Amino acid sequence: MRSKLFVPGIRPELFSKALAGPADAISIDLEDSVVASQKVQARHIISEFLLSAEVATCLKTIIVRCNGIYTSHFKDDLAAVIRPNLSMLNLPKIESAKDVLAAVSLIEKIERENAIVNPIPLLVNIETAKGLRNVIEICGAHKRVAGLQLGLNDLFDSAGIDRDDNASVHAVMLTLRLAACEAGIKVYDGAFPDINNMQGFQTEVEMARRLGYSGKSCIHPNQVATVNRLFIPAAEDVALAEQIVEAADKAESKGVGVFTVAGKMIDLPSIQRAKSVLAEYRHYINTQTTA
Repeated sequence: MRSKLFVPGIRPELFSKALAGPADAISIDLEDSVVASQKVQARHIISEFLLSAEVATCLKTIIVRCNGIYTSHFKDDLAAVIRPNLSMLNLPKIESAKDVLAAVSLIEKIERENAIVNPIPLLVNIETAKGLRNVIEICGAHKRVAGLQLGLNDLFDSAGIDRDDNASVHAVMLTLRLAACEAGIKVYDGAFPDINNMQGFQTEVEMARRLGYSGKSCIHPNQVATVNRLFIPAAEDVALAEQIVEAADKAESKGVGVFTVAGKMIDLPSIQRAKSVLAEYRHYINTQTTA
């Protein structure tokens, strides 16, 4: 999942457009983009959409971002959106393992009520200072936690940090990436708020890519192409990975553990990284072939 396009849950006319577009996933929003007076209507719209043949036959990842677990909307959100075609549930403003477990308890109950056979994985937002401090315990709170999503806008606004300060952005991105790495789960970058600043957006996408993020959220269709392009391994990276894997096979047959490729020392972590690059590239090629 390289690109994830946010769509307001109250705008059903945009759902089909998003499904037909180039984003790998669409994230239908029940939280910030839906005012309180429209939550009930949005739930009904999303529920009907998730049960439609259009979704049942699509190849995209379908995500719904619900309201926070301690809001009055949470339980009703889950009752409406936990459906067979929901790929992933996005939980905002998670701050502790306790939050995750409280959410899972209710999710399991509603899954039983709605006859959902396969447990729905969770994409957990880290967007508060407390959540960032507790990110390690959040990652390991439950096996349903399949990924983290960084919410810099909420995090920085609450702390009075300049959203355009790339040094601060990098510091938080790195913290989250290392926590996800320890837990063996994926991490996705959040939204970039200025849709007219494509250079700033691309800079942030490139930063996330270099830090090992798996993708980035988009709030406008015009952002999707940049994410899709930059989250595919570059041709030179694929070529180097192929050289490393080939050299590793030869070295292993000779009982050699450390060797060089293109003048650089290669050891086990380097080999594992090369295999990961090739697997990512092959997955992309296979996806394009079946699309």
